Amino acid sequence: MSITYSQSFESYVVAALFDALDDPVVALGDGRVVFPDGDKTYDAHPNAGILSAVIHPTGLGIITGGDDGRVVWTSKDAGPIELAAHKGAWIDAIAVAGDSQVIAYAAAKTVFVRDLLKKTENIFSHDHSVSDLAFSPDGRKLYCATYNGVTVWFTRIAQQKPNKLYWAGSHTRIAVAPSGDYVITAMQENALHGWRTKDSKDMRMGGYPAKIKSLQFFAKGKLLATSGAGGAVVWPFLKPTGPMGEEASEINQEESTVVSVVAGGVEDPLLAAGTEDGRVWLAELQSTHIAWLKQEKGAPITALAISAASTRVIFGDEDGFVYIFDGIEDE
Repeated sequence: MSITYSQSFESYVVAALFDALDDPVVALGDGRVVFPDGDKTYDAHPNAGILSAVIHPTGLGIITGGDDGRVVWTSKDAGPIELAAHKGAWIDAIAVAGDSQVIAYAAAKTVFVRDLLKKTENIFSHDHSVSDLAFSPDGRKLYCATYNGVTVWFTRIAQQKPNKLYWAGSHTRIAVAPSGDYVITAMQENALHGWRTKDSKDMRMGGYPAKIKSLQFFAKGKLLATSGAGGAVVWPFLKPTGPMGEEASEINQEESTVVSVVAGGVEDPLLAAGTEDGRVWLAELQSTHIAWLKQEKGAPITALAISAASTRVIFGDEDGFVYIFDGIEDE
């Protein structure tokens, strides 16, 4: 495994992702979108900052939300294309349903859902600000993390009364299991909360020493990784009851720092983690082998991803450095 790309952009790395072709794409806090493999940079949000980013439902290019109220699709060949604009709004949460070709984005208490195939839009209002969004695997439902739980909407129904998965407190991040059986949120306090979707049964997963900023299902949805501790915390979802009655494992625990971001292999038990002191490691959970991708300390790692084929890793930090590693399968 070797480093194939290292570059400083002198701006906070909001997102570092891989598209459907396993091509890397980076979103920066100063409004730029970078395609490292093509050495192309676009000013997607001129004189503004990017707050959120996801890969476009087609799998090509990236959708970004900015503090300019704009939602922009930027592809390597076509460059930036504005999808929506809301003057005075901050677009700080975006989600996509790839197979359904639907995108959702939040501006404070309002969520906009756009069907790219039917050219329609639904608008869902909330009592409190929406901090994160996630679709069900089939794209039929949209889960909105907000105060006192998760609001659940049917994606393509305009007028409706949403369901509510209730738990007191502020829910800041959200992940939905690939099976659709579980919804998990990170909370303002140092804990996770979850619901089993078939019966809304609650699951509380606590014991974290720090706030959880990152969570992701991986290994075909059998595992959930989170930040918020000295190592990456991994919860098992191997049984019909999910993590209930199970204990989490903490991978590569260190006393001197906290994991800030995690990323897992879609199909494989491969886990990467970046830390608040600027280091990054990669673990193969079956063999328990851990390889350091960046062992020297530096600015906190803010973005991290493993390619769908589990052959590449990309990460970036608070100071604007971006790294790409290739050849994971050879490690």
